[in-house]
Amino acid sequence: MAPGSDTSPACGVEFENGVFKDNKSIPIIEEENHDEYDNSNQAKPGRPPRNLPVMRHCNSQAILERTSKLSSSGEYSAFLPTLRSGSCSEKGPKPYMEDEYVCVDNLYEHLGAADSFPSPGAFYGVFDGHGGVDAASFTRKNILKFITEDSHFPSGVKRAVRNAFIKVDHALADAKFLDRSSGTTALTALILERTMIVANAGDCRAVLGKRGRAIELSKDHKPDCTSERIRIEKLGGVIYDGYLNGQLSVARALGDWHMKGSKGSKCPLSPEPELEEVVITEEDEFIIIGCDGLWDVMSSQCAVTIVRKELMLHNDPEKCSRELVREALKRNTCDNLTVIVACFSPDPPPRIEIPKSHRRRSISAEGLDHLKGFLTNV
Repeated sequence: MAPGSDTSPACGVEFENGVFKDNKSIPIIEEENHDEYDNSNQAKPGRPPRNLPVMRHCNSQAILERTSKLSSSGEYSAFLPTLRSGSCSEKGPKPYMEDEYVCVDNLYEHLGAADSFPSPGAFYGVFDGHGGVDAASFTRKNILKFITEDSHFPSGVKRAVRNAFIKVDHALADAKFLDRSSGTTALTALILERTMIVANAGDCRAVLGKRGRAIELSKDHKPDCTSERIRIEKLGGVIYDGYLNGQLSVARALGDWHMKGSKGSKCPLSPEPELEEVVITEEDEFIIIGCDGLWDVMSSQCAVTIVRKELMLHNDPEKCSRELVREALKRNTCDNLTVIVACFSPDPPPRIEIPKSHRRRSISAEGLDHLKGFLTNV
């Protein structure tokens, strides 16, 4: 299997190589009022992870048949994306790598699902670790399994995704062989047919490329963001120079149990993801998912412009992700870099033509006389 594409079965409180062995004591959270939360960033201290390569990248593709039916008016009444992706991950100027990622272009095949499973389906995620790689690695291996095994999946996808984030957070508290002080931000994109659910806890970012325009699908959860600051202070936390409790530059993360209270209690550092639902249309060309090492030195619009230009040249999402990483390194990013580019069509983006104006312009006789006089005197 390609790097970044392995997700392992999970469930329970006993672990073997960072993966759950059974499926018993993780509680399912019920729907709450989740509107009181909002934005953040992150400090990345910690020990080096074990035996990680300096650079990782992969290019995967699932040619899933596009089914579009013509209506009586001649317009497409239904559209399904064709999903393909490429990724690149590099440690950058840091001495060790703490990022993890996952790319699954064909969920039906990956899960060995029944014929009734929604198709096309895909899953992408970036996990930006801090305090070591334990939390990010565990999240990569288990979060998709938690989503698909949740009792609300696939009828209540949003609740299943939210539950999965909390289950991962609680599992990190229970794990005996993982560092409890290790933590990770997490951003996932789950696509089922035309619906895409983006879930974010931390400062990774997802950006949609829509005919050349950048549409941000997530918010950076920084401690000094107004809504996050209000939530943090309400729960007894403090912010020093942009750092939560003077330690962490993100307001939401999984793990970091040295900064949290008991399981189930609300604390300033929240594992709660913020969700965004999007219906993919033919105008939506690709999505970029990247860690803060990319967005610290590049705007969302700049990234979309680069990817669109590259796709028009070679139509290869892996090369696009590499180009974004190269550009971020040129701009002197100070962090690890992980980027996923996932396309919704097998074709390169079309050229955007600006319509020519057919408005007739004229000049009055008096104006023409003035112009002739001016030209005579030149």
